[in-house]
This record gives sequence, structure tokens and C-alpha cells, in this order.
Amino acid sequence: MTPERGLYTAVVAGFVISALGGSRVQIGGPTGAFVVIVYAIVQKHGVDGLAAATLLAGVILVGFGLVRLGGAIKFIPYPVTIGFTSGIALIIFSNEVKDLLGLRMGPVPAEFVLKWRAFFAHLGAVNGWAVLVAALTLAVIVVWPRVNRRIPSPFVALIVVTAAVQLFHVPVETIGSRFGVINMGLPKPALPTITLPQLPGLLGPAFTIALLGAIESLLSAVVADGMIGGRHRSNMELVAQGFANIASPLFGGIPATGAIARTATNVKNGGRTPVAGMVHAVTLLLITLFFGRWAGLIPMAALAAILTVVAYSMSEWRTFLAEFRAPKSDVAVLLTTFLLTVLWDLTVAIEVGMVLAAFLFMRRMAEVTNINVLTHEFHDPVDDFERDPNAVGRRVVPPGVEVYEINGPFFFGAAETFKERLGRVAQRPKVLILRMRHVPAIDSTGLHALRDLVKRSRRDGSLVILSDVHAQPVVALERSGLYDEVGEENVHGNIDDALNRARAYLGLPAVQRPAFATATVAREKEDGA
Repeated sequence: MTPERGLYTAVVAGFVISALGGSRVQIGGPTGAFVVIVYAIVQKHGVDGLAAATLLAGVILVGFGLVRLGGAIKFIPYPVTIGFTSGIALIIFSNEVKDLLGLRMGPVPAEFVLKWRAFFAHLGAVNGWAVLVAALTLAVIVVWPRVNRRIPSPFVALIVVTAAVQLFHVPVETIGSRFGVINMGLPKPALPTITLPQLPGLLGPAFTIALLGAIESLLSAVVADGMIGGRHRSNMELVAQGFANIASPLFGGIPATGAIARTATNVKNGGRTPVAGMVHAVTLLLITLFFGRWAGLIPMAALAAILTVVAYSMSEWRTFLAEFRAPKSDVAVLLTTFLLTVLWDLTVAIEVGMVLAAFLFMRRMAEVTNINVLTHEFHDPVDDFERDPNAVGRRVVPPGVEVYEINGPFFFGAAETFKERLGRVAQRPKVLILRMRHVPAIDSTGLHALRDLVKRSRRDGSLVILSDVHAQPVVALERSGLYDEVGEENVHGNIDDALNRARAYLGLPAVQRPAFATATVAREKEDGA
């Protein structure tokens, strides 16, 4: 990929993002996070493959926005985000080691381990002048903010170091010596040349571009909100990012997203409206049209030093290390995502990280949901008995009746625990009361487990009664048809009515609700009113 493609992206995509975006101060364009993705896609599918994947990603992003998935990005687990962000940072740094040290070597291997093996093998070919240029660049970046914070230190470092290299004729590689003269002006819009059989192989990279673009742009918008005290429109931001990624490859650009560093620079310099972002794009267009040959003089070692700083900022190494104090399951997700990003592929890392996080979430949901037998085997905890007027221990449970209680969401993981727990009962009770006062939600697997319980109980001559059922489970029961199978007379809002229904079934007289329970219900109704 030639250097001017970054300028094309910042001009075209940057203008679209500012003009259509949901954030007033978002600055869009190419970012360091996409280096790894772009590198991998170009190696496997070529430049046209990258353009096609970017177009597809743009369509996916527009779809994300139209179906209002802007708020759903926040559900991506934090360890996954930190894992692949830190992994990308390490890979960006690895890609800059050759230029940072001025190593005289051939093409750098793509694989992480082979790449570092090649670096160590060529340590004797270090260019001292390149190291000096990189050190000078880093020094300017570190020191300049103490002089002036309004002008970005990387920009000052580029100007100072490039001027010094040209003035003293320092023998280091530059953009011009490696890539040739930067073309002036924007290319004519054109569709990428790909064949139909290539499209299925580009869907994975396109989804990765879309997902990473959505995450980074929305994170950038959130950061900007905190700086200006505003609030962005996440779905509109995704639509704008989508159109930007559709337009960018038509003009020879690469994937674009909201750039946190440039957005923060915009805010710090007084930008408060989308006009600032559009002026930014026009300014870059002028540089592309009239000052491209000056950009060819920039030393590669200086760019490597700047990207090293970018990688360091992206790594969030303090946060990464702090995650090791989190639960072991989160640490497993973090390390899996990080290692797959570095050693395998970012697409695989995100997919595996999300799936692993989802499975661990299922496991946690199953662990927090428990099924207790409140009669014969277990009793209400002492504290609950003393404080809770609705505790089963305060009631008289007739012989032949057993009360089970589910605590927590009744999802598929908990359904297996439920089946296992009921399977341990040697003798079937005449009436089984299933108390659900702590079940806020139930899914289809939970409904299936309940249906199996009802059918099996009927075969064994037992009656199933549901007690303390909340609104969502009631709706789920009605929609699934299970409400009618259980019978309206067997679904009750409190344990006293459920016990009286059991007594009626057994031919026993009803018992009046205890006074303390009646008072509690009255207070609850009054509070609700």
C-alpha cells in the first residue's frame, strides 16, 4: 500500500464522517488499529480484495446503524477489547522494529515469531543513524508538550527531524526512497476488480473491519463526549462510518474509523462543530494536491518512532496487567484474545474471544442460578426466615407436598441443574410447588425443562403448581402454550394461594393467609400504587 492511500482515506472518509456522523467533533480516517487487518488482507487477497472487503464492511456498518445496533457494541466483553487492542499494539511495534533500528535485511516475515527471529538474526546490521533519528523523534514527542500543547508533538517531530535529516544529509531511508514520489491529486473513482468466487472469502475480513471500525469510532465518540460535555448519536455514527468506508475504497483509500488521537486534538484546539472535521479533510486535500513531494522526504525511522508511541498508547499495559486481578475466566478470555491476535489472526481472535466470553457467561449464569428444596431436605435460611414474612418455614406444608425454589434467571445452563436436582427425588410427591419469586426471566430451554417436568409429573400422578411468577415468565409461558398446559388454576402470585391450591387438590381444608403475610402484600400494593 502506497503512502498516499492514507491521505485519500483521510480526505474522502474524513469528510463523510464529519458531514454525516453522530458526533459533532469526530475526526475520521485511517488509524493504527487497522494496520494489522490491512496487512493481512492485502497479503492474502491483494489490494482489490482489501477495497472489496472495505466496501462490504461499509455496507455492514450501515446495516448496524439502521437496525440500531449502536448501543449493542457496549456488550462486547471488556477483556476481549483489551486483549485485541493490546495485541494490535504489540504487532504495530513489531512492524516498526526494522525501521526503528534501520536494519539492513530483506522482506520481514509476516508471522510474529518468525519476524522477531529475523530481527535477532540481523542485529549486527543496525544503522546507527536510523537509531539516532528515531531517538531524536521520540525526544521531541516527549519534550514538546511542555512547550506547547496546542500543536501536536508528532507533527512538530516530523517537521524538525525531516528538516534535520535533509540539512545534514543523514544517510537514512525516507518515504520517497522506498516508495517513490507520492502521486498528486485524488484518483478517479473506480470499483475494485474482483471475481464472484472471491466474495465468500472476503466476508470474514469485512466483518472484522466493520466490528473494529464500529468499536473504535464509538469509543472515540464516547471520549469526545466526555471532553465537550455532549452526547453523540451512536446509530447515526455507525451509518456515517458505513458510508465513509463505501466511499473510501472507490478513491483508492483503505478502511476508516473515528480516530481518538485526532478527535482529542480537534477538541483541545477548540473544535466544537462538524465544520472542523470537514476543514481538516479539505486541508489534507490541499497537502495531497500541492505538498506531496515534501512528504516524500520524511525519514522512515521518524515514522517508526511515532508509530512506536502510538503502539505504546494503544497497549494500555497498565490496564492489561490490572486485568490479571479479575476473575480467572476473564483472564482466560483476555489472554486467549491477546495471544490469538498476536500469533494467529485478529479475525479469529475476536470470534474466539466473543464465543469464549459467551460460554463463560453461560457458565456464570448457571452458577448463580440454584434450585433449592425447601421441604424435607432444605429449609429457608435463618436470616430469611426471621426477616422474610413469605418464607416457607412460616407456613404449614401438607404431607405429600414439596416446595422447590429457583433463584436466578432460568436459562439453559440453569435448566440442566434443574433437571439434575429433580432427578434425585426418589419418591414423587403428590403435589410439587415450584416457587419462582427470584426468577426475573426464562428462556426457551427453561420453558422446555418446565414442560418436561409437567409431562413427567402427570405420568407419575403428581400435580405441578407454579408460585410467585413474575411478568416476563408469565408472558413466556403464555406465548409458548405452557400456561394452558399447566392450567390457570395452577399458576399463582404467592405461596399461600399455591399451598391452598395443593390442599384443595389433596382434599384438605384451606388455611387463611398469615397476618404478617397479608400486611406485607398490602404494603407492597401501596408502594406499587
